[in-house]
Amino acid sequence: MKLELLCEAANLRCPEAIVGAEVSAICTDSRSATENSLFVCIKGLHHDSHAHISEAAARGARWAVVEKGCAFCAPQGFPVLTAGNTRRACALLYNAFCGFPTRQMKFVGVTGTNGKTSVTHLLRAILETSLCKCGVIGTVGCLSDGKPLENRMANKLANMTTPDPAELYPMLAQMARDGVEYVLMEATSHALALGKLEPIEFEAAIFTNLTPDHLDFHGSMEAYAGAKTELFRKSKLSVINLDSPYADEMIHAAKGRVVTCSQTYQKADYLAEEIADHGQEGVSYRLIGPHSRLSIQCAIPGAFSVANSMQAAVCAKELGFGAAAIKDALASVGGVKGRMERLKLGPTANFSVIIDYAHTPDALEKLLKTARGINPGGRIVLVFGCGGDRDASKRPVMGAIAEKYADCVIVTSDNSRSEDPATIIRAILEGMSQKETISVIPDRKTAIETAVFTAKAGDLILLAGKGHEEYEITNEGRKPFHEREIVAGALARREREQRQ
Repeated sequence: MKLELLCEAANLRCPEAIVGAEVSAICTDSRSATENSLFVCIKGLHHDSHAHISEAAARGARWAVVEKGCAFCAPQGFPVLTAGNTRRACALLYNAFCGFPTRQMKFVGVTGTNGKTSVTHLLRAILETSLCKCGVIGTVGCLSDGKPLENRMANKLANMTTPDPAELYPMLAQMARDGVEYVLMEATSHALALGKLEPIEFEAAIFTNLTPDHLDFHGSMEAYAGAKTELFRKSKLSVINLDSPYADEMIHAAKGRVVTCSQTYQKADYLAEEIADHGQEGVSYRLIGPHSRLSIQCAIPGAFSVANSMQAAVCAKELGFGAAAIKDALASVGGVKGRMERLKLGPTANFSVIIDYAHTPDALEKLLKTARGINPGGRIVLVFGCGGDRDASKRPVMGAIAEKYADCVIVTSDNSRSEDPATIIRAILEGMSQKETISVIPDRKTAIETAVFTAKAGDLILLAGKGHEEYEITNEGRKPFHEREIVAGALARREREQRQ
């Protein structure tokens, strides 16, 4: 692609001397530079690639994009382009290089601490019931018209909800080739703060909620909320959950039309009334909106399914999708992998196991309260840990929540990354006082097996934190870790020993 066309797309000045040059690739890692590539220098949280222009040049890069004010060292005569923010420029460059896929599809962004995956899943069900081809970008995976797209992240220890531009925009290009009409995207605070979504103008944006998380990155709840507001500055329609204390911030930031929804505020544009929790059969309610009343049944259990399905329904309705499609989709949609996922244990098991992604205080509390509602006569056994190299302040808080709502708690590891698992566990235990109900088993596989081996009739075992993930990240790297297989193996061993 012509260099001047890329520069125009990214608002970069292209010197006349290099007008007409052909760019073969874009890269942000000097090690992946190739002949006639454009090297974009990124000042990261731990590393600054401005120091590696010479390495990129040695591998064939012919130009570099540097950030204004950053120190760099380039070979003499090596052409350098200057950007106010190279992260944002990088997203614009990749979008242009991939043929501007963002211009060929409509985008719906979902942001919030919890619920992004579920709302995206429910909205996809509604749109596909309406015969729309959908693309999905999110935590559980990326899909183009139902087909999985591989996310080849450079950092194998990362587990990003919103991929980096080098992966994201080629995926979007594939979706455009597949005829996708709507792209449903989980928009994380990291992605918004780091400019990954700079080229995208959203048809609609949904705000779910905001509770403490990622404070290791943002530093404060104010900064965390500020990053989220960026999505609503980029959207034609904003669907805001009024039940969050941060709703007003999102509303004030919105540049387009704003529609609100709530379970409690009568002033909301859409209100959920006559809410009924049917346990394992899901939830039902009446959605009252402008000139409309919809009787909604959502097959996914848990009180949080009211908020999630309401937000998806309101967004779909405001985008022009019909009431019949909304009702039919929500009534029949299955659960999301790793979100309140009940494992099939077979007819001989007299206890249950649910896997859930809950890894924040708010999500863990909601999970435990939901579990109590669907298993009122039995014990709640919780297996959980906290991630390493992440917000440490939530660890004792989650410990206190676990102790308050679970009958039995096994504290274990969960993606300890570079940290010592014992350090993380000690922080969790600081929030707990009833040691007689708590076990500490640092090895997560052993912790899960112990929960299965010692389960009593009527128990509900909750495996919280990993959800859809099928890996464990330690200081040794990323290794396969399949909780479903571990449960199956432990159950088979339990049954063998009981027969003997």
